[in-house]
Amino acid sequence: MPDQQTPEIALARRHSLGDLPRRSAQRFPDKPAIIDGDTTLTFAQFEATVDRTAAAIVAAGLAKGERLALLSHNCWQYAVLDFAAARAGVVLVPINFMLTASEIAFILQHSGAAGFVVEDALVPTAEKAIAEAGPVGVRMAIGTAPDGWSALSQWTSHDGVCPQIEVADDDPVRMMFTSGTESRPKGALLSSRSLMWHYVSCVVGGEMSADDIELHTLPLYHCAQLDCFLGVDVYLGATSIILPAPEPAAVLAAIEKYGVTKYFAPPTVWIGLLRSPAFNSADLSTLAKGYYGASPMPVAILQEMQERLPTTRLWNFYGQTEIAPLGTLLGPEDQVSRAGSAGRPALNVETRILDDDNNEVPSGEIGEICHRTPHATLGYYNQPEKTAAAFSGGWFHSGDLGYVDADGYLYVVDRKKDMIKTGGENVATREVEEAIYTHPAVAEVAVFAVPHPRWVEAVTAVVVLKDGQQATQDDLIAHARGLLAGYKTPKYVVITDALPKNPSGKILKRQLRQELSTLADSSA
Repeated sequence: MPDQQTPEIALARRHSLGDLPRRSAQRFPDKPAIIDGDTTLTFAQFEATVDRTAAAIVAAGLAKGERLALLSHNCWQYAVLDFAAARAGVVLVPINFMLTASEIAFILQHSGAAGFVVEDALVPTAEKAIAEAGPVGVRMAIGTAPDGWSALSQWTSHDGVCPQIEVADDDPVRMMFTSGTESRPKGALLSSRSLMWHYVSCVVGGEMSADDIELHTLPLYHCAQLDCFLGVDVYLGATSIILPAPEPAAVLAAIEKYGVTKYFAPPTVWIGLLRSPAFNSADLSTLAKGYYGASPMPVAILQEMQERLPTTRLWNFYGQTEIAPLGTLLGPEDQVSRAGSAGRPALNVETRILDDDNNEVPSGEIGEICHRTPHATLGYYNQPEKTAAAFSGGWFHSGDLGYVDADGYLYVVDRKKDMIKTGGENVATREVEEAIYTHPAVAEVAVFAVPHPRWVEAVTAVVVLKDGQQATQDDLIAHARGLLAGYKTPKYVVITDALPKNPSGKILKRQLRQELSTLADSSA
């Protein structure tokens, strides 16, 4: 059949990220869309602000396909810019606000950012980055604009309507920089098609609806908070409450104040809530749905959550930036019986375990976790060799090791680069962490390898104890020895007050490895 697609047909069939606020505003014009402190935007107000901002982006001279970098903590303007940039056909580049000026400069250079929106408190760091990276044509500040910057309020209050920009399903609308194990992050390009199919997978698998009242506290520069949750809420017409950070007392107070029904956080944040002095007095009865990701939930913590949050159903979301990010999920009915599993593939995802030659391995055998899905990135910006390697054999290669059991449930063993090889034996860090977590004095633990003159790599654990609890290094090693084979038992245990984490709650094992790289030498 000949191709009968015309520009008019393409426009009528379009389903782009920038269209979502308008569609939700038609269904729920007076419903709160975004609540951020004293600012509340209904869906009609949110749509109007998105359109004014998109019009201002076009008026500022940013052309379709150009990149707009964004450096900010969570705020209502972040949500507006996400959809406004897409409506204008501009590629949004969210940046981790914890990065140094040099790291930000790399992202500005690599992305070729033509514009830069920065929270006023972060402008000094941004200016250092610009000095290193080179000039950025459009510079806007959220809040008070210093010399050389314009106030973003000029965009959000712009007097104009966004012109019709042709945005095809596979035009890039987002460049998400990976936070993986490599020394330099890669810019993964996502399209509206990537995100729309991803939103459907989240809605169906996570039982999400327009009736949700969701609390967003993890950084919006991270794909999980931005696209598993905030983007989905706008898509559905659900209400989003925005907080700048996952501070336990503030999270618990917000759940009670707003009647929050839905909350996502990595295990480290859930643990922080459980340990908060405010937990027992907070009314959390409305919290019907809880989600976790970024790392596996320790079984001991999972059991504690079910005891202390009996009305909250839990989901484990597993994935990564390059697949927008949901790949597989473990539902509430499987949390106990399949504890530790990442679940089964999401609705629009096909997952297989492949060997180094891209052959599927039998169930129970460890290999690389690979996916086929319309969620997937278009590729890494200006890195064709890395893109080709990631899509070798027609599958997206995650870099994670895992296996699938006889019932099709995925178990993530480790990152390829995080597997410990000690004395010729492979050790999964997660298995060791699970064993140590069963000690009653342990609040948090991170397991990794340090160089060792005899074993090449030595299993090492850094442990944070619960308040008021005591345990020695020898106590914890003996406890692990009772649960693990000798080669899996930590050779070193370090007790500390806190584990280093990024704003998404991921434990920074690379930092720990660097800090303790000479541990074997000092222990000799």
